Amino acid sequence: MLEVCVPQVLHPQYGMYVWPCAVVLAQYLWFHRRCLPGKAILEIGAGASLPGIVAAKCGAEVILSDSSELPHCLEICRQSCQMNALPQVPVVGLTWGHVSQDLLALPSQDIILASDVFFEPEDFEDILTTVYFLMQKNPKVQLWSTYQVRSADWSLEALLYKWDMKCIHIPLESFDADKEDIAESALPGRHTVEMLVISFAKDSL
Repeated sequence: MLEVCVPQVLHPQYGMYVWPCAVVLAQYLWFHRRCLPGKAILEIGAGASLPGIVAAKCGAEVILSDSSELPHCLEICRQSCQMNALPQVPVVGLTWGHVSQDLLALPSQDIILASDVFFEPEDFEDILTTVYFLMQKNPKVQLWSTYQVRSADWSLEALLYKWDMKCIHIPLESFDADKEDIAESALPGRHTVEMLVISFAKDSL
């Protein structure tokens, strides 16, 4: 059994809440917990950081990140670390699509976590630009991402092709996430959530 505490704050910023996708991604991490110890894992758009906290508690070397332009979200990342006795987990400001000193200083990662970051279509390209940069450091890195299906009018596939990436859809039932209440929570509820593993197209998973 694993117990995790995360803060939630009444605030207009998206990152201040636990969204349905976060619970599904956390479940995927828990299901694969035996392969996590020692893995270098970066969570982007972390906010309340549920997936990253689960990964850290399972033995991964985790870095949490959110936009350098959203100090409230960075602070809630730090609060999540404090609440879970994880003072060693660094929190860095990374703004999607921007090459910053913090981005350049990041070590090579094995896994990138992204829970519901594909929310605003105008952000998709910037997100993949940042992920592509990280993939240049380690071409075998995988992006483990969950997103909530909100519209049939957009698709990631064309952008992934543009950035020489591929994705595999992971069935929710394969990691016990095909239910409305995971880990005694009321999430993900009736929302339609997809689990993706994204990598460079030239590398086999």
